[in-house]
Amino acid sequence: MPKKITQLALIFLLFSCSFILKAEPVGYELISPAQPTQNPDKVEVIEFFWYGCPHCYAFEPLIEKWSKTLPKNVEFIRQPAAFNELWSKHAKAYFTAEALGIVDKVHADLFDAIQNKKQSLDTEASLAAFFVAHGVTEAQFHEAYASFVVDAKMRQAPLMAAKYGITGVPAIIVNGKYKTNGTLAGSHEKMIEVMNMLIKQESTAKK
Repeated sequence: MPKKITQLALIFLLFSCSFILKAEPVGYELISPAQPTQNPDKVEVIEFFWYGCPHCYAFEPLIEKWSKTLPKNVEFIRQPAAFNELWSKHAKAYFTAEALGIVDKVHADLFDAIQNKKQSLDTEASLAAFFVAHGVTEAQFHEAYASFVVDAKMRQAPLMAAKYGITGVPAIIVNGKYKTNGTLAGSHEKMIEVMNMLIKQESTAKK
């Protein structure tokens, strides 16, 4: 009898291990240590991106649609990555748009200009022309481009990526605790699913 029990226990153990090996990946990684959020009363979601990244361009319509359906307790933050000189120039374009209050007006067009129209937009002059075409005066652009606010955000950009362990884009951070990307989740669509799951989990925890 004891021998039969041992055999059954072994079979059960092997079955359990097999199930674990075949289980679906969770789709995210824990950030250790967890990072503080800007507003502890809300669930913070940060998207790291680069205008020159085709994967970010493909992900943009999905996250744009997702951002329009967020509950009031979720704060969505776009964070351009600045891993080298070119990325930094594109990051500065985003921060300049933010300073001018026209992100919604130019964000998709910046992607389109770089990805489809093959415009480099890597100099102050080329960016000035782009912004002027979107209703900003040259004086307004140059003032924002050289502002203290934009400079401060540019200094913080590399540190932001480092503290979350970001090495590629697009990448998502949920509430300073979880990181997901296309590789971890399996696809851009799955990233949205993972984000929503983690938001729900964090929202419940805050109640």
